[in-house]
Amino acid sequence: MNIIKRKLLKEIKEHLSKKEICLIIGPRQVGKTTLMLSLQKYLKKRDKKTVFLNLDSEIDKQFFISQQSLLKKLKLELGSKNGYVFIDEIQRKENAGIFLKGIYDMNLPYKFIVSGSGSLELKEKIHESLTGRKRVFELNPVTFNEFVNFKTNYQYETKLADFFSIEEDRTKSFLDEYLNFGGYPRVILEETLIEKIQTIDEIFHSYLEKDISYLLKVKRLDAFSSLIKILASQTGKLINFSEISSTLGISIQTTKNYFWYAEKTFITQRLTPYFTNIRKEITKSPIIYFYDLGLRNYALGIFGNTNLIKDGFLFQNFIFNILKEKFHFGGSLLHFWRTKDRAEVDFIINFGKEILPIEVKYKKIDKPTIGKSIRSFIDKYKPKEFWMVNLNFKKEIEYNKTKIKFLPFFRLLSYKLCSRNSSDGKN
Repeated sequence: MNIIKRKLLKEIKEHLSKKEICLIIGPRQVGKTTLMLSLQKYLKKRDKKTVFLNLDSEIDKQFFISQQSLLKKLKLELGSKNGYVFIDEIQRKENAGIFLKGIYDMNLPYKFIVSGSGSLELKEKIHESLTGRKRVFELNPVTFNEFVNFKTNYQYETKLADFFSIEEDRTKSFLDEYLNFGGYPRVILEETLIEKIQTIDEIFHSYLEKDISYLLKVKRLDAFSSLIKILASQTGKLINFSEISSTLGISIQTTKNYFWYAEKTFITQRLTPYFTNIRKEITKSPIIYFYDLGLRNYALGIFGNTNLIKDGFLFQNFIFNILKEKFHFGGSLLHFWRTKDRAEVDFIINFGKEILPIEVKYKKIDKPTIGKSIRSFIDKYKPKEFWMVNLNFKKEIEYNKTKIKFLPFFRLLSYKLCSRNSSDGKN
């Protein structure tokens, strides 16, 4: 089977010499096990001793009954010299954070690489227990860059920006496919539509059964599943908990709990409003986006139906995921802006000393025009730049001393948004 190269692999390789635990987290079935096996293969080629344990395996579970049981196994496999310990599906271990902390504090000659899906145990208690003892690596669905590199057999891996600019038709074709099917590796690797549908169906139901039912003990799976469908239909729109609670027939508090579970298990992501005076601007209602576009489409019943993928909010979700990846480690904050009189801007990146507003248009543009909301925002906040992300159009104009840049979406993929040290943020 072909392997999709993941950018995170290089980052983890660079951390292998550090003592801290490599903690790989992310949605279920985005390729964490494959990533770890690739790391193990990389180490074995360099004659490093490794052991791979999976808590989904009944055979391996016996070694996690106690810390002493695990130590005996590690000494058997690795001896008393340096070695690498891979532990997959750590969320299966009760009190995993305390268990790993105890092992780490023994100062063993082993480097631990640990992974698990997005359960609350992994997201919360492990983080607390391993403070100062771990580096977190978040593996998400395959990005658009990773997807295109795979689809083009890595022919343009070092010149992808040039490919996007020159091969506009192929780029749009790849975009349509990605917006339709999303970034789960197993879905990408399947060749037929029926196989892709069966795979995304299995991924979703496995998530409900293993993360939501087994790990989080949610009894109303029907209500939780319906919540995901409602959130999918409201992508990019304000969330009204009271309305959703009434639709589902459950309490507002239970609705909020389920909403929180969806976030903590890497299904949905919350975007909060940008404001300087909350009384004059919007309420605290968030907007929701999905980690994976294919799963969002599946929840709506349109997965695989290209005729229905004409959704501006889906493209907006796509851009949100790109922005989130770009500014993740830069200390910037991402928001949206909307006023009570319904003026709105899709995204506001807050760099602290300055802001960068971004409006998204899922269409081809042939001339630069700006709407009332954009003018309203510029008049109020006077940003240095305002970006208009679209399918094809590139141009710069000025309004009220603000430089307005019309950018084809693929230009975002080569921008560095984590800092504002350069004039335009380009690589």
